[in-house]
Amino acid sequence: MTQSLLLQRTAPRIVDEDGSFRTKMLEIASGLDDVIALGRGDPDFHTPAHIVAAAKQALDDNQHHYTGPTGLPPLRQAICDNLKTEYGLDYSADEIIVTAGVQESIMLCMLGLVQEGDEVLITSPRFTTYDTAVHLCGGVPIPVPTYQKDDFALNVAEIEKRITPKTRMFVMVSPNNPTGAVTPPDVIRKIADLAIKHDILIIADEIYAKLIYPPHEHLSLATLPGMKERTITLNGFSKTYAMTGWRVGYMAAPADFVEKLTEPRHTLSINTCTVSQFAALAALTGPQDEMEATFRDYADRRAYLMEALTEAGLSYGAPGGAFYIYTNISSTGMKAKPFCENLLQETGVMVFPGDMFGEPESDFIRISYLQPLPVIKEAMARIKSFIAAHKGAAA
Repeated sequence: MTQSLLLQRTAPRIVDEDGSFRTKMLEIASGLDDVIALGRGDPDFHTPAHIVAAAKQALDDNQHHYTGPTGLPPLRQAICDNLKTEYGLDYSADEIIVTAGVQESIMLCMLGLVQEGDEVLITSPRFTTYDTAVHLCGGVPIPVPTYQKDDFALNVAEIEKRITPKTRMFVMVSPNNPTGAVTPPDVIRKIADLAIKHDILIIADEIYAKLIYPPHEHLSLATLPGMKERTITLNGFSKTYAMTGWRVGYMAAPADFVEKLTEPRHTLSINTCTVSQFAALAALTGPQDEMEATFRDYADRRAYLMEALTEAGLSYGAPGGAFYIYTNISSTGMKAKPFCENLLQETGVMVFPGDMFGEPESDFIRISYLQPLPVIKEAMARIKSFIAAHKGAAA
């Protein structure tokens, strides 16, 4: 079959990054009954009622129009206040851009910083949106591997040996997707020293920073001496407040950089949905009790899954944050892709392979614990039965 003219003329930097397998899994799931979805990173909790009420009030108040490209001033100030209270970060409102999710922040960063041939180091395994954004801007993504033996925390030596004269920046994601790894504060400090030594920029993706499990600790890179001026901090509302569909994220960066990015941000989408911005303002300034209860539920699910996976003969890197367990399934004799596809078809449990996170022919799967605990227990019962039925299967 001849390729369409559009596909023939698509730039080579447009990459799939295994999106076709994701589509295939979703298509299989659509034809099944009683599917337990433990793949996607979409919280199963509802957005808290007071946040929804604020959006409804905004609609009633005729807040149906454009805001400035960088976002509502009260929201930007609330973001500054929250960053200071939660993470010790010192930003002013003119150092904030409110975006359509952190996804748009990522693209803005690459548009503003990456030139043809620049190398961008990225924590790996990784959320491969970064790869796509780097490719679209003519850059070269360079994975920085992390390992199960270290619970997938970053190792400074692995970063430094990949730095070349072409290195433009390092993308540090902690807690990490898909591993849940939290890089310890002492390592964060060494990364700061490394950035200054080699004069590289840092994108600190902290979208999961609120989801930390003791005794792990989060340290925001931009709080360290000499780092605010070379760091862009990314965060948002999707994961903490169960607001994935509202599409509100933000970047915090030096004011002169924010000024330069304001027109590109305007070009992409003019402004983040106005009603969603009022909802985000309510999220930051309203009661936090419901979210604290949600975090406790995540902790319970995490503890159960870690024990259940060990009982099933599967190993993993112990997740210090987020809501994922990156699980090694090599003991089953299967690679991740066939494991995931067969598991879904035979048991209705959907998890995602490490291939979707930049690891071809992976031995790992990402399990997201974004279902009620009884449902997770049922999923684990099915997984254990599946493993027993396929014990010793060839790759």
